[in-house]
Amino acid sequence: MSTADESPALLLLSQARQRFLTGRPLPADVPDETVAAWRRARFLGVRHDVRRAGSADEPSAGSALSAAARPVLERLAPALGARSALLLTDERPRVLWAAGDAPGGQAGRDLAEREVGHNSAALALRVRRRAEVHGPEHFLDAWQDVSAVSVPVFAPESGRPLGTITVTSELCAGEGPHPGAALAEAAAAAVEAELLARSRSAERTLLAAYARAARGQGGGQERAVVALDGRNRLVSEAAVRLVSPQVLESLERGARALVRSAAPVVSYDIALPEGAGCSAEFRPVREEGGGRLLGIVAVLEPVEAGTGVRTALRAVPRVVAGRHGGSSVPWLHAVRRATELARGNEPLLLTGERGSGKTTLARELLGATEPLVRDAADSPELDLPDAELTHGRPLLLRHAERLAQSDVAALNTLLDERPDVRLLATYTPGTPPGPCLQRFLDTLAARSVTLPALRERPEDIRELLPALAPRPAGGTPPLTWTLDALRALERHPWPGNLTELAHLVRTLAENRRAAGPVRRSELPDPVREGPAVRPLSPMEHAERTAILQALRRNGGNKARTATDLGIARATLYRKLREYRA
Repeated sequence: MSTADESPALLLLSQARQRFLTGRPLPADVPDETVAAWRRARFLGVRHDVRRAGSADEPSAGSALSAAARPVLERLAPALGARSALLLTDERPRVLWAAGDAPGGQAGRDLAEREVGHNSAALALRVRRRAEVHGPEHFLDAWQDVSAVSVPVFAPESGRPLGTITVTSELCAGEGPHPGAALAEAAAAAVEAELLARSRSAERTLLAAYARAARGQGGGQERAVVALDGRNRLVSEAAVRLVSPQVLESLERGARALVRSAAPVVSYDIALPEGAGCSAEFRPVREEGGGRLLGIVAVLEPVEAGTGVRTALRAVPRVVAGRHGGSSVPWLHAVRRATELARGNEPLLLTGERGSGKTTLARELLGATEPLVRDAADSPELDLPDAELTHGRPLLLRHAERLAQSDVAALNTLLDERPDVRLLATYTPGTPPGPCLQRFLDTLAARSVTLPALRERPEDIRELLPALAPRPAGGTPPLTWTLDALRALERHPWPGNLTELAHLVRTLAENRRAAGPVRRSELPDPVREGPAVRPLSPMEHAERTAILQALRRNGGNKARTATDLGIARATLYRKLREYRA
C-alpha cells in the first residue's frame, strides 16, 4: 500500500520528510509538531535508515503491568487483522509483549524517542492520552508504511502512566481515527480494571500480614509493626509511640525501592537513620505461592542502650490519634513541632488551610487550661482589653486574618511590650495581608507551625473515618467502607479538608439506608469520579457533568451509559480518561 495512492496529504508529508533528511527547505504547510519531532530525532542522533527498533535490556516478565495485561491481550490478539500487531509497552517505553506482524514489535525493543524517533507510544505517554502517528510522521524509513495508535495505561492508585497499549497496521489514510483505536481503548480499560482488582488483592494480603505480625505469638500485647508497599502504610499504635517521622520516611523509601525493583531481591533489610532508637526485623510479603513481592513488614524493637530518641514522639498530644489525627509523616512532624513550641509561655501561631484542624490542635496544646476564646470570624472588632491578654487565662484567637486593623495594632503593641504573652492564634492564608497584619505575622514567624492539608496526607483518611463518624445508635453497626470507596476518598483533593470530610461522613451516617460497607456509588459525584486535574473549559465541564449524571442513572454501567448518551463506548472511556488526566 503506497502513500501516494492513499492520501495526497501524506504524499506531501512524505516529500517534506525527504526534503528534511536532505537538508532542503520545507514547505510552509508542514505541521509544526511534525517538524519538531523530526528535529528532536536528528538532535538525539537517531538514524533514519536503521531497519529495526532499538533494543533494550530484557524487560521483566514479572512486572505488575505484564502480569495484569497479558491475559487480557492474549484474549484480544485473535481480533487483529492482517499485517497488524498488538503491543504492550512499559513507561520507558519498551515492548513487554507483542502479537501479530509489524516492525519493531519484538519484546525488549526500545521505542523511546532517543532510539527510534517519533512514535505513537512515546507520544501517548508524553501527552497522557490516545495518540496516533502515521507513515511519514515517523522518522524511521522502516515505518513509512505503518500507522499506529497508542493508549496510555494508568496506575489505579496513583494515576501515573505505567505504559501503553499500541495497535499497528498498514498505513491508514482515512480522516477518522485509526481502525485499531477502539481495540486499543478497550484493551487499556480492561488492563486498568485488572490492575485495580490485583491492587485490592495485594492490599488484602498486606493487611493480613500486618495483622499477623502485630498480634505476635500468643495474642498478647500489640507489637510495634509497620507494613508498607510503596503506596500504603499501616502503622500500629506501638510503632507510632516508638518511631520518629524520619524512621517512617526511611522505611517507606526502602519499601518502595524493593517493590518497584525489577531485579531479584537479595536482601530485604532497609537502613534506618542514625539514632533511630529501634531495630527492625524485615519480612517480605509476597503473592500466594511465593510470587511477586507486594510489600514489607517491619517488626520493630526498642534499643535501650545509647539512645536518647527512642520515644521521639512521646510528648505529642493525644490529638495525633484523635478526631483530627493521623500517623502520616507530615502530620506527626507538624504536631511535634507545635508541641515543642507550646511548652514555653510565648505566643504560638498555627497556620493552614480552612478546616485543617488548627483550632482542635490549639485546644489540645492548651491541655486542661480553659482559654479565653475570641473569634474574628464572628466579629472582626473584638475590642480586647489589655487585662484579658495579660492576666490569668491564655487567649485563643481564631481567624487572625479577619481581625480589624485596630485589634491587629493592639496585638502588635502588646507583643512589643510583652513578648512572653500567653497567646495562641490561628491564621488561614488567603488574600495578601495588609502592612499591620503582615507585621503581626512576621513577629510570630519564628514561632509558627503550618498544618498540612488533608490532600497532603491521604494515608490518614482511613484512620480518621472512625473518629469522624457519629457514635452509632444502639444496635446499629458502625460505618465501614469498601476498598473502592476508600480509594476514592484518598484521591479527592478535599478543598475543605477535615471539615469537608467530617460533613461527608456525618451525612452518610445519618441519611444512608443501605446496609453493609459504604460503596463508591454512594459518594458524592466529585468524590466518586475523582478530580479533573487539568482545568476544564465551560463546554468540557458541562459535558463531564452530563456524563456523570448518565453514569449515575445507569448505576455505573458504562455500556448502558454510552447508549444513553448516543456515543460509542470507546468514546466514553476516552472522555472519562481525558477528564481525569
